[in-house]
Amino acid sequence: MDEAVLIDVAGLSFSYDGQADVLCGVSLRVRRGERIGLVGPNGAGKSSLFLCLTGVVRGYRGRIDIEGLSPADDRQLREIRRRVGLVFQSSDDQLFNPTVLEDVAFGPLSLGMPREQALRAATASLERVRIPPELYDRPPHRLSSGQKRRVALAGVLAMSPDVLLLDEPASDLDPRGRAELIELLAAVGGTQMIAGHDLEMIRQTCRRVIVLDAGRLAADGPTDAILSDEDLMTSHGLAVPHSLRCCHTHTAVPTCEPEDPAGTGRRHPDGRP
Repeated sequence: MDEAVLIDVAGLSFSYDGQADVLCGVSLRVRRGERIGLVGPNGAGKSSLFLCLTGVVRGYRGRIDIEGLSPADDRQLREIRRRVGLVFQSSDDQLFNPTVLEDVAFGPLSLGMPREQALRAATASLERVRIPPELYDRPPHRLSSGQKRRVALAGVLAMSPDVLLLDEPASDLDPRGRAELIELLAAVGGTQMIAGHDLEMIRQTCRRVIVLDAGRLAADGPTDAILSDEDLMTSHGLAVPHSLRCCHTHTAVPTCEPEDPAGTGRRHPDGRP
């Protein structure tokens, strides 16, 4: 596999309890440094894709290769969950320890890190997401929605993942919290996949967009090319973002992903240029 490819998915299908497939033959590649928006209507399979990639759900069909590791192999799950960090849509599903600091240290401790080292890693991650020390001993349920989201992100960052998966990270945030999150994700950098309905946020944070609908990969390409395609968006229950409807010139989106060496703009559905 190409050394720049962190995640290689081929023919991925999955169903819950033998029901209809929620993922149907999905193939894609994620390269180091890419920031990818994952969009689609409700029930498209975005969250299910993330759960398959991290081994939270099992019994999928097809292949998932994460730098030579497979979520289907029980022996490799711990390392996969270190390399691929998932921030859930609801922070309350992720925060369950008595204090903020203990919650962020939980991940490193579960990987076998000595307690003092885990607490240092947790403190560094909390500083990275700009949680002030006076909140470290506070119960997570007493935080604001924006603070919970940042603490949940800190808990993932404490395990030094290679890839961040963020499921609807802007949901329930007010405009200030949303702006702070966008700024924070840019500062965190690295490889990110962001699933969401906030297409303006996707446009601000991602150079590449994948459209899922009814469990199938419907489109994959440069963000503005995909999001400005009204026929494509409408046919998959989406709408062209206001900024693309009203503006003829667009501000470039900062990115740390590899450039398209062929200069073609569009990508193959599996992520190859």
